[in-house]
Amino acid sequence: MDSSVALILAQDGIVNGAIYGLLGLALVLVFSVTRVIFVPQGEFVTFGALSLAVLQTGAIPGTFWLLLAGTAWVVCGGIMSIAAGKSTFGMSFTIAMLKISLPAVVAASLILAGAPRGGLAIQILTTLVIVVPLGSLLYRIVYAPLASSSILVLLIVSVAVHLAFESAGLLFFGAEGFRTPAIVDLSLKLGPLFLSGAAASVIVVAAVLMLLLVVGLGMTVFGKALRATASNATGARIVGIRPDRAGSLAFSIAAFIGVLSGLLIGPMTTIYYDGGFLIALKGFVAAIIGGLHSYPLAVFGALFVGLSESVASFYASAFKDAIVFALILPVLLWRSIRAPHREEE
Repeated sequence: MDSSVALILAQDGIVNGAIYGLLGLALVLVFSVTRVIFVPQGEFVTFGALSLAVLQTGAIPGTFWLLLAGTAWVVCGGIMSIAAGKSTFGMSFTIAMLKISLPAVVAASLILAGAPRGGLAIQILTTLVIVVPLGSLLYRIVYAPLASSSILVLLIVSVAVHLAFESAGLLFFGAEGFRTPAIVDLSLKLGPLFLSGAAASVIVVAAVLMLLLVVGLGMTVFGKALRATASNATGARIVGIRPDRAGSLAFSIAAFIGVLSGLLIGPMTTIYYDGGFLIALKGFVAAIIGGLHSYPLAVFGALFVGLSESVASFYASAFKDAIVFALILPVLLWRSIRAPHREEE
């Protein structure tokens, strides 16, 4: 391997590692706030890219109808709760219902205004408005009622949600893959390196988001308040932190990161309805390297995974995924040796 090949492999590794870093940070965030191993994270990647691809054909993506169905489910549940006397129709409840239904109203307005036939910027905005609120709706419908359950139960539920979302993706988008246009249409040649607009967008956006997440969630009072809900939900309530709102916010941020990742990688690779799971799984390897609690270590782990995958694809492309996933074994062994062992109740 000469220096030019090494530089090209390093570039590919950094681009891939940036995406894995974003997804790894999203997984760490969700776990640190709700104790949920968010297996469906990859589906938000595919939903984002494929929804944009469908909008560009002039059609309405199936995720729009999923958003309407989820909104109707939550609103009807709130009305039934009032009818059963479990809650009162106060100002806070009214505001909550407005917050839930607002994304669906905005998405419907954009669809009626002709977003499927509009420009790329309008289509990207429509995609974000449609898919990102699904994270909060997913938490309210599926995970909030199970907030006090064990991590194993939450993991099983996450696997079930992943399978349901994957089946929905096949129903909405079919088995055919799609590519989306680059957000930035430019190219830059630096010696042996050729940096496309899509790759540059990934690196810049991922670096900014990772910095915001690492600083905002790991080093501020706001981030500590979010993590406090997982450590002690009762204590968090006593000091004025509402675990349901923290969980909903964490899922919304994770959904936004997933959708944005899908929009960034859509121009570089063909996205299929089931392709997000493998991408998110590599982000999970990065999150495991960070112990599912450290944001800086998750970023380091993502870059390590991306570079390892790039080098493995050069020397043994048929086994690159196996090599990447094998990286998790020594990390788990090391953490198992160092961690104190406690019997489960």
